[in-house]
Amino acid sequence: MTETSAPPSATTAPAPEPGTAPQRKRRATAVGHFFEKFALLLLTVAVFVFFTFFPASSTAFPTANNLSVIFGSQAVIALIAIAALFPLVGGRFDFSLGAVAAMSQTLAAGLMAKSGWPLWAAILLPVLLSSLVGIANGFFVTRMEMSPFVTTLGMAMLLFGINMWYTSGQTIITGVDPAIVKFGSARFLGLPLVVYVVLVVAAIAWYVFTHTPYGRSLYAIGSNAASAKLVGIPVERNVWSTFIVSSVIAGVAGIIQLSRLGSATASAGNEILFPALAAVFLGATAFTPGFFNVIGTLVGAVFVSISVSGLTLAGASGWASNVFNGLALLIAVGLSTYLGRRRRRG
Repeated sequence: MTETSAPPSATTAPAPEPGTAPQRKRRATAVGHFFEKFALLLLTVAVFVFFTFFPASSTAFPTANNLSVIFGSQAVIALIAIAALFPLVGGRFDFSLGAVAAMSQTLAAGLMAKSGWPLWAAILLPVLLSSLVGIANGFFVTRMEMSPFVTTLGMAMLLFGINMWYTSGQTIITGVDPAIVKFGSARFLGLPLVVYVVLVVAAIAWYVFTHTPYGRSLYAIGSNAASAKLVGIPVERNVWSTFIVSSVIAGVAGIIQLSRLGSATASAGNEILFPALAAVFLGATAFTPGFFNVIGTLVGAVFVSISVSGLTLAGASGWASNVFNGLALLIAVGLSTYLGRRRRRG
């Protein structure tokens, strides 16, 4: 009896030759993933190089003094951005963070200038009051089931009004303890001390989001709150806590802002909120595309800061920074939303 040959379906397909379509596709996919993860970082470097050699800004932009100003000024924006990460990862917005920072800044300055409080008490009370704002926001959002957008926007308006009443619409310039101003202007290894405060807060936030059950639960809640609740995650409690944490960080950012400026004004909230939101959403397009993350947020904050500084030194008008921040926020929200949807489909 002769042996029968194997049917065609059972034969082994020949291995693809090197350089064939599947291999080229894999290489293209790997390159695409690389640029998807690091495009924001590469763009930040490109913007820095551009303004370094652009004739209108090349004299002042790459100097050590200007870089110190950039990193020092972005410290407050970076802190507000990290604060915004907590509710955003959990699927909620907090638009009161800029007002919380302004409240903390003006109250601390007022307690020292008007009431003669010692520095430690003038710092502690505003941060504690900031946590109460977070408690109130969390209560309205989780227990009362109010819209986070409406709740935190209303809280921002309320705090702005209180700040205006407390300061009588005036800037608090005199009476601030020189020690806090000295801290805000001090440098270590060429960088302002406030930058190291940001790095410490960022490191803690990164660890919480990536290495703790609480941080991972926030990503689960932000992805699908109903499913997270079914698997036993305390959705309401964790969401409530994000508003408290974010408000406390915003309160600290207000103190840092006071140390940098040495003065306080009630209308400073929106000036730091929207650049911070732009940094957060820009960060969601990098490193872990489609997800809010700490490292991307820091790079986004640096990108926003050097871009605005470069435009200013290049002679752009005062409205240019607002236009840039608005465009960056729109583009960042669009990109992060697209990447998030694609990641969920994938």
